[in-house]
Amino acid sequence: MKKHIGFTLVEMMVALFIGGLVLGGVMFTYLSMKVTTRDTMTIGELQETGRLAINIMQRDIEQIGFWGTYYEKSMTSENTDTLTNPGNDCFGGLNNGSFPDAASVTNFRSVYAVNTSDNTALSCINNVKKDTDVLQVKFLEGLEIAPADTNNNFYYFIAEQDRGEFRRGPVDAASISGNATVWRYRHHVYYISEQTFTINEQQVSVPVLMRKRLRPGSGMVTETIMEGVEDIRFVFGLDTTNNSRVDTYKSIENMTNSDWENRQSILTVQVFLLTRSLIPDANLKLQNQTYMLGEDTNKRELTFNDNFRRALFTTTIRLNNVGANLWRI
Repeated sequence: MKKHIGFTLVEMMVALFIGGLVLGGVMFTYLSMKVTTRDTMTIGELQETGRLAINIMQRDIEQIGFWGTYYEKSMTSENTDTLTNPGNDCFGGLNNGSFPDAASVTNFRSVYAVNTSDNTALSCINNVKKDTDVLQVKFLEGLEIAPADTNNNFYYFIAEQDRGEFRRGPVDAASISGNATVWRYRHHVYYISEQTFTINEQQVSVPVLMRKRLRPGSGMVTETIMEGVEDIRFVFGLDTTNNSRVDTYKSIENMTNSDWENRQSILTVQVFLLTRSLIPDANLKLQNQTYMLGEDTNKRELTFNDNFRRALFTTTIRLNNVGANLWRI
């Protein structure tokens, strides 16, 4: 009879023990890599959200003060032909609609901002996040347009040295002076709102950077710009001594009507932007969840007690066409 040789009980227990150690190590490594990958992706998304949101607003803010080849310091009934503001227009204060009130005694405001105390702002927004800033900008795109390339989907500004005209396209070349230049006109309003999305089969409330945009035939239309932007704050660098240098920084609370209406006084805009992950992480334990938006006396201090990751961004945007850089002949 042939004898069969197998493993003893001790050998089986040792083998199982070693196998358990190996399997445990593999599982620990897998879980660690999974958590690290998830955290890395979340941080990367926060970084990308903040970078893109600032870049989008920066393109607009940098164009403030640029009016093509129009060099007058103000827009009046003598030097500007204007249009009627749409019924759903965004405005705040005097002469601050989509188009200038040429008969007004105040200057047209090309930049304006408010801090919200409720869910409404600028007579056109009813879903803004409370205690956040709303920025309104009006500008010309920095590329001159040939009349043949204009259409009825945009408003245009026809610029001469001492005269300007707002007009809906198309622009007939025969209807303008040979010295006139044509530029696409924009009116944008940026603000924070909250929307509900379905993520992983769950309804999640997400903070969103929104924009109101002037469009012919529709007035101010609403657009979603970037999910995950939770708060935003603006501080303005002013030249109060007329030497084309920033000598004063003011938060929205300290800005006066004359500050907003002086086309050459606002030289920089400092932006503070807080991004937040779209979904919470139950395993995330953060020791410090206090974020400071600004360092001035009106700085905004935000403290959270939740499981969302956040990142704070700040940048200073120079208005290239204001102050010493203002285009002149």
